[in-house]
Amino acid sequence: MILAGDIGATRVRLAAFQTEGNQLHRVVDKTYKSQEHSGLADLIKTFVGTEGIMVHSACFGVAGPVRSGKSKISNLEWTIDARELASQLKLPSVGLINDLEAYAYGVDALESKDFVTLSEGAEDAEGNRAVISARTGLGIAGLFWDGFRHHPFPCEGGHSDFAPKNDLEMELAQYLRKKHQHVSWERILSGPGIKNIYDFLRDAKKADEPDWLRQQISQAKDPPALISQLALEGKSAICEQTLSIFVSVYGSETGNCALNFMATGGVFIGGSIAAKIVPKMRDPIFMKSFLDKGRMQPLLSDMPVKIILNDDAGLIGAARYTLIQKAFSRDKRAIA
Repeated sequence: MILAGDIGATRVRLAAFQTEGNQLHRVVDKTYKSQEHSGLADLIKTFVGTEGIMVHSACFGVAGPVRSGKSKISNLEWTIDARELASQLKLPSVGLINDLEAYAYGVDALESKDFVTLSEGAEDAEGNRAVISARTGLGIAGLFWDGFRHHPFPCEGGHSDFAPKNDLEMELAQYLRKKHQHVSWERILSGPGIKNIYDFLRDAKKADEPDWLRQQISQAKDPPALISQLALEGKSAICEQTLSIFVSVYGSETGNCALNFMATGGVFIGGSIAAKIVPKMRDPIFMKSFLDKGRMQPLLSDMPVKIILNDDAGLIGAARYTLIQKAFSRDKRAIA
């Protein structure tokens, strides 16, 4: 039995998978609110005990950099130690990888129905890939193509410097710089980022905030989700402008990732935000920003661009990681 986890600042998903050869069959999964728990070890204890699971291997995708088997979650006061988890589960080791690296491992296990295509790209598209995902934070990962298969690897590009491409975005960057010492892409391309854009438009008098909307925003449990919903329904001009800026910036940074990773094999957009605003992501503004890279536009035009709809990609990828590592270990022993 494989124990897999997708560990984020907002939620934690744990799942158990049975294996048949290289096939994964999910037995059970549970979702927990991250802020309501003290750490991953306690959640694992609860999950394993409640479900009566015998764990034979485990891997967890975590929303933060992993160094020497440890990770501090970027937007949550948790530190996760792979050695401590292995001891708790009585295993020789457990996998601890970045959540977008796990996402990348999950891409090849998805079906065609799990994607929305924004650009078909070239018919013979092949090569490296990139994955970008805006959720509570902004995650990015690459997949190196060795000529036979893809090898996912993590990065922390979501924390690199935001690069405004027009006067309005420059004003947005200046507005955010007064609040934050460093303005990264994540300050805009995330759930909190949607609220940041909205606040900028309101405070800079770029759009009016009617009284009814001010009241709804103040009472909402999830203001970014409300802003996105009202924008898609065409019920608020300031919300529509907020989402347009968000999607335009998303296109720009996705194009940057495509160039940085030379993602001729495709660019995949994950995360719950993109999946929930597909009609807006299909707006020409996204692909226009994606392609707006001067002399590199023909190269970008040949890259397939797809939205991942399946919210299980990270969980599946974490489970696949254990299978791939087992196969790699067998190959090393055979060679030796």
